[in-house]
Amino acid sequence: MEIKVLGAHNCESRHTRCTSLLIDDTLALDAGGLTSSLSFKAQLKLKAVLLTHQHYDHTRDIPFLAMNFFLHGRTINVYATLPVYEVLSSNLLDGKLYPNFLETPQPKPTINFIIVEPLQVSQIAGYGVVPIPANHAVPAIGYQVTAPDGKRLFYSGDTGPGLSKCWQHISPQMLFVELTAPDKYKNFGRESGHLTPGLLKEELVSFRKIKGYLPPVVLVHMNPELEPEIAAEIAPLAQLLNTPITLAHEGMRIHL
Repeated sequence: MEIKVLGAHNCESRHTRCTSLLIDDTLALDAGGLTSSLSFKAQLKLKAVLLTHQHYDHTRDIPFLAMNFFLHGRTINVYATLPVYEVLSSNLLDGKLYPNFLETPQPKPTINFIIVEPLQVSQIAGYGVVPIPANHAVPAIGYQVTAPDGKRLFYSGDTGPGLSKCWQHISPQMLFVELTAPDKYKNFGRESGHLTPGLLKEELVSFRKIKGYLPPVVLVHMNPELEPEIAAEIAPLAQLLNTPITLAHEGMRIHL
C-alpha cells in the first residue's frame, strides 16, 4: 500500500493544501487538495473517493473532479454518510453554484453517490473499508482501509477527544490522525471537535491500553501558521510514547 499525502493542512496557500490522502493512485480519502494535486490523467485513475464529513475543506474538490469525469463520459464513486449527500446536493452541487453531477447526465450521473453506514464493512475498489464514527462538530466518520495484502491504515478525518469507542473497532498498522493546533487551543479543540498535542496524548494512551500496541502516527489537518508550535509539542510526546509521530506534508509518500 502506497499512501500519498496530497493535502496535509486545514488552510490553503501557495505551499499548503487542504486534507486529502491517496492510496495506490486509485482510492482517495477526503477531497480538500485532491484535484489541485493531480493531473487530469491522474484524476481519471481514481476509482472512489471516501469523504469523512461535510465541511468544505474536505469536500471542495468534488465538483472539479466531477467536471473532469463528466467531460470524459466517466463516472466516479463517492462514498459518505447521508448528511454529506444532503449538503452536497443542496449547496456545492445544487445546479446553481455548480452543475448537479449527482443527477447529471441521465440515466447515468457523473457522481455515483453511495451512502455508507458506520461499522459496516464494504469492499470498495478492491479494499476492505470500515467507516468508524468520530467526534466532531458535525456528524463525521473515519475510515479503516485494508489492502488486498492485509495492510491496514486508519484515517480519522476531523475528530476531537473521545476516541476510545473508535479504537475498539480498528487494528491498523498506521494511524493518520488530525491535529489542528498547539495546546494553547486545547479548549477550542474540545469545543469544536479537534485535537491538540495534549489531547492527542490522551487518545494515543487510550489506544495502547485498549489494543495493546501503538502503531506509527502521521498527523494531518495542521494549521500552517501554527505548525512550528505543534512540532515543538509533538517531539516530546513521541519520545514519551516511544512511537514515531510525524507531521505530514504535501507530496509525502509512505509505503505500508
